[in-house]
Amino acid sequence: MPTLPHPAQVQPPPVAGEGGRQFAFLLVDKFSMFSLAAAIDAFRSANRLLGRDYYGWTTVSADGEAVMASNGIPIKVDYAVADLSAADILFVCVGLSVEFPGKSKVLGALRAWGRRGGALGALSVGSYLLAEAGQLDGYRCTIHWENRAGFMERFPEIACTGNVYEIDRKRYTCAGGTTSIDLMLEIIRGDLGANIANGVANQFQHERIRSAGDRQRVGPERDLTGKSEKLRRIVELMADNLDEPYSAVQLAKSAGLSVRQVERLFLRHLNVTPGRYYMRLRLERARELLRQTNMPILDIAIATGFTSHSYFAQSYRLQFGRPPSEERRTTY
Repeated sequence: MPTLPHPAQVQPPPVAGEGGRQFAFLLVDKFSMFSLAAAIDAFRSANRLLGRDYYGWTTVSADGEAVMASNGIPIKVDYAVADLSAADILFVCVGLSVEFPGKSKVLGALRAWGRRGGALGALSVGSYLLAEAGQLDGYRCTIHWENRAGFMERFPEIACTGNVYEIDRKRYTCAGGTTSIDLMLEIIRGDLGANIANGVANQFQHERIRSAGDRQRVGPERDLTGKSEKLRRIVELMADNLDEPYSAVQLAKSAGLSVRQVERLFLRHLNVTPGRYYMRLRLERARELLRQTNMPILDIAIATGFTSHSYFAQSYRLQFGRPPSEERRTTY
């Protein structure tokens, strides 16, 4: 088996060359290793294609101590966040939880960075911390689809789009996972042009660079690529209107179709009626709110378009095999 280098032999993090850019990644307990690796490797690959270190990066934590990733691997960081002197963008990397040791230091650092006019970014659930620190007020953002429902209830005044990534002035957010690559590729494209960005994408077998307008997830199928454009439009309309569901006539009109044509479209592509599909979307949102928030169950029912607590409970049990109250008692 290969031996790991002694810590004293590990090379320092790359520093951007003259005219280049430097990024910092603030890691918190249980952060997503994949999101971090995807982001950093995009810049490493760009440097390789250029033949020089245009991009540099460093890692920081609340106190400068190693941080445990969500996969159980401890990561040694370069500095405490308070000792970070400068960076073009400070990205906060979050994974499974927004509660962790040293949170107050992290929020304080994000506020201080924002007060100085620094650019801030977030990978995966990092948008939640930026919002808690008051650094997304007046900005568009996105977050991992699994956490969007809870985020929108906690921060209703913030425009959380649900797209794969968002760049709004000095705020850079993405949904994590492979969307970290897309966000960094957009930064690379802006800095170095489309040829370098496409070259990096090819290195990762990333067959299509998604734009900020691409949605993360619009239904239980997760991906409607290759299916009818009108079907995708209707599903997006459903997903954006769960608290006050559209009628069958309104949905059909939005796509320039008849009600019957919409029914045939759903049955052909998704093997379900529009009404049943819409119900599934609403109940999935309800489950997310039950898991992510402390909202009363009646409020969750209303937020997902149900006017009767009993009908909501009955529908929920039919869909998931347990009542809403039992879902809330389950720890994930």
